[in-house]
Amino acid sequence: MASKKQSSLLPTQPDEIAASVYASYKEGAAVAALHARRPDDGATCNADIYRDINGRIRDCCDIIINNSTGGGSSGDMLVERPDGLFESSFEERLKGCEAGAEMATFDGMTFVDVHGGREICVITPPSRCETLVQRMTDRGIKPEWEVFSPTHILQDVTRLIQKGYDKPPYYINMVLGADKGFQGAMPYSHDILAAMIAALPPQSIFCVSAIGAAQLPATTQAMLLGGHVRVGLEDNLYYSRGQLATNEQLVARTRRIATELGIDIASSAEAREILGLSTPNS
Repeated sequence: MASKKQSSLLPTQPDEIAASVYASYKEGAAVAALHARRPDDGATCNADIYRDINGRIRDCCDIIINNSTGGGSSGDMLVERPDGLFESSFEERLKGCEAGAEMATFDGMTFVDVHGGREICVITPPSRCETLVQRMTDRGIKPEWEVFSPTHILQDVTRLIQKGYDKPPYYINMVLGADKGFQGAMPYSHDILAAMIAALPPQSIFCVSAIGAAQLPATTQAMLLGGHVRVGLEDNLYYSRGQLATNEQLVARTRRIATELGIDIASSAEAREILGLSTPNS
């Protein structure tokens, strides 16, 4: 959702994204959660652009590549409806599965994203959820189940896992602090995070990401609770109040915090073992 107008440090083009991923990899990142952009910086899930990004990354490191099927709030993703609302194109979102990534985000929610003065409907009813996860299954892609509330865990994620659309361990990323923009999303608090962890299906491992100022406390708490974490400019543009960040700075800070807490950082190879992934190109 963020743009270059908000931060000149935001990588949006394939060469910029690959360079930022490699810098983050050197700081300890094991997984790269990627969002593609058009040359004009508009959001897209265009498979050719994802292939370009993925290839540049694979040429320099073995980080796990995770392409988004969530799309974004601009560019190819938006369809204007007769009622004045905008809708996130489901057909465009599916293209995020077509570029050879090892993982892809499963955004199975139906909600309204209020962004840039627009109300954007993200419509993923049960039938579309099955279409999306089946596309991942057919291509050997591990879903990263994205959830914004306990309801998201208890409804479609658990239903689809029970139907056999994923193999354990189930990797569930809890996104907190998006409540000011996403209808139905939850704010970050210790109690809310604990409740969401308690709602996880058996044989799950969890990751926590959080929006804006919630990113640092939420991810630190997640590490203390035995979880994994996602940091970066998708969720938070700032290192501290008024100081814009780079992805690699946020990764490096997380690594330092983990080290001080006595927590080991997984390499990409170790992360593949944790997630049950094969090695790249095998």
